[in-house]
Amino acid sequence: MRSEARIIDANANRASEGLRTLEDIARFALDNAGLSERAKRARHGLAGLLDALPLPASLRITVRDTPGDVGTGIRTAREGQRIGLGSVAAAAAARTAQAVRTIEETAKSIGSVDPGFESLRYEVYEIERLVRTGLIPASAQWSLCVLITESLSREGDWERVARAAIAGGADCLQLREKSLPDRTLLARARRLRAIASESPGRTDGASVVSVIINDRPDIALLAGADGVHVGQGDLSPADVRAVAGAGMPVGVSTSSFEEARAAMATGASSVGLGPMFPTTTKRKDAIAGPEYLRAFLADEDLAVLPHLCIGGISTSNAGELVAVGARGLAVSSAVCGADDPEEVCRALRGIVDAGRGA
Repeated sequence: MRSEARIIDANANRASEGLRTLEDIARFALDNAGLSERAKRARHGLAGLLDALPLPASLRITVRDTPGDVGTGIRTAREGQRIGLGSVAAAAAARTAQAVRTIEETAKSIGSVDPGFESLRYEVYEIERLVRTGLIPASAQWSLCVLITESLSREGDWERVARAAIAGGADCLQLREKSLPDRTLLARARRLRAIASESPGRTDGASVVSVIINDRPDIALLAGADGVHVGQGDLSPADVRAVAGAGMPVGVSTSSFEEARAAMATGASSVGLGPMFPTTTKRKDAIAGPEYLRAFLADEDLAVLPHLCIGGISTSNAGELVAVGARGLAVSSAVCGADDPEEVCRALRGIVDAGRGA
């Protein structure tokens, strides 16, 4: 029974350490007393299951041979890489679940079949989900986001569009410029941030209107933007935060239910849904349409994510999306190319607010 005792002892320590890591993240990073207590109960539950094994606790201690353990010197490159606390939580949970499974299987060889180990594994999965979800930086649920692009703006006057959008009720401005040199892009991002900060009623320099930077976490960080938005072929949310910091909200463009699920699983703070209608701004092979929005909102996990419907949206069709349940719209050419961007924004914002009962 010596070999079994060594296996169980090593994995008991591994599982306990992993649960303590999850407990401390819930306690100190999330300030979530209930979740911290839940992880603590799981840790104590593990101790109870171990005590019930037909294996003297003293034997686990006496067979322990850390200096002679051939596995203590084995390392992988991934063990030294953690991108934020979400990565730490994922590693701790995986280590815990694997260790509990090893204990469970080894215990069977000494005549113990306790369903409590299986239940504990399922509890670890749920604790991981709650911890990692809690670590995702929150994003606002904007009502109206205007994508600012100079080439789509009348006479290239993007500042006019930005100010008009704010005056018309837009609560988010996303800077989308794919071809500007880096220094010019940074200067524009900073200028857009300043315009948002100058919104009426704010004198402390903080944005009433959020500013999001398309694709570029480095620019977002340097400009003090409120978030980054990426497409399917761009950096993942984890990679964005490796550049811009763990607290950076990241939105992800999605065109299907599967892409939305993947975005949520990889730490998206919000999602773009589209294209809702045919659009000339950005070529798409297929139109997701309002049916995609309906499927998104019907999923209880996805529905809680802040979202923006995008693609071909105008004052003539926005009501169709709001009737399905859209909580936010993102528009580009319909505002940037308008004779009166402020009036278009006011009309779109009114449609969204009416749908919300505001």
